[in-house]
Amino acid sequence: MTRRRPAAPVLAALAVLLAACTGPDAGNVATAPTSPSTTASSSSTAAPTTSPSPTASATADAVRFSVLGDIGSSDASAAVLRSIAGRHDDFSLAVGDLSYGRNGAEDRWCRFVTRWVGARYPFELVSGNHESDGENGDIDRFTRCLPNRLPGLVGTYGRQWYADRPAEHPLVRVVMISPALDFGDGTWSYDEGTARHSWLRAAVTGARAAGIPWVVVGMHKPCLSLGRYVCDPGADVVDLLLETGVDLVVTGHEHLYQRTRPLALGPGCPGISPGRFTAACVASDGAGTTFVTVGTGGHELRVVNASDSERRYFAASSGRNEEPSFGSLDVQVTADRLSARFVPVGGGTFTDRLVLTR
Repeated sequence: MTRRRPAAPVLAALAVLLAACTGPDAGNVATAPTSPSTTASSSSTAAPTTSPSPTASATADAVRFSVLGDIGSSDASAAVLRSIAGRHDDFSLAVGDLSYGRNGAEDRWCRFVTRWVGARYPFELVSGNHESDGENGDIDRFTRCLPNRLPGLVGTYGRQWYADRPAEHPLVRVVMISPALDFGDGTWSYDEGTARHSWLRAAVTGARAAGIPWVVVGMHKPCLSLGRYVCDPGADVVDLLLETGVDLVVTGHEHLYQRTRPLALGPGCPGISPGRFTAACVASDGAGTTFVTVGTGGHELRVVNASDSERRYFAASSGRNEEPSFGSLDVQVTADRLSARFVPVGGGTFTDRLVLTR
């Protein structure tokens, strides 16, 4: 893949300053703390979350992490967590819909997780709809029992944040956002013109201006999908991810696995139109943004819709009716290579692999 030209440093710096002054979590974006600290939530009723001393151990020349969503506490969930623990990687990204348990039982689920991955392992969270609305617990309680352990995190852990790994001379910036979720203060929008749209742009272009080779964005809900849901996050956030050249976007929400072909804006593709396939949006040279849904963390799987109008965007998929497999995404990053492979558990046979190079 041809390496993208980074955004101009001056414009990126202006974007960062603008987001810091106007966006949610203003003051957290412009200057990253040297270690995780207490950060107030954007919701007026949310309790602060305190981060202990970090334990992530990414080396200077490689970073390895896992991605999973829609987890629960089933035997399959335990198998996925054991598989992650066996890799001895640097951290995991849980992309929402965590316990599916009752409200008030967050600590019990956190103990279920740490039983398999260890009490000091960085199991990093962003909310799903089951935690944002209190249906199956509260994201603020989850972030207290599974606190941030990545140094230098910027933003509100569990809702909207980013962190660079390694903290010094980083190879990847991980950005976590929450479009189309309601934390009790209205549905979060990342549409163009909103403060959160500006925050996301600044987080991505700031990484490019800093010379960080790779940018990975995580959020709970996908836009393009072969499952049951429509594009709740909205096309504007997808177009922003393509415009700024994000390398990999990871999601959950759909209880299946799906990976798109690399997508990019350009002649014939001024933007993504959800519900419709536009051939010009598929990057002919592979130098685009790849979207991967990993809603296979242990909760019941759902079917893949083979006749979905967006089917031709996708290169791989697995669900209840297509090689059903629980599992996680194993991501490895160096300065010139990002690889990701789906690791099945419990007798699952589906596998998939993505390799991006500079």
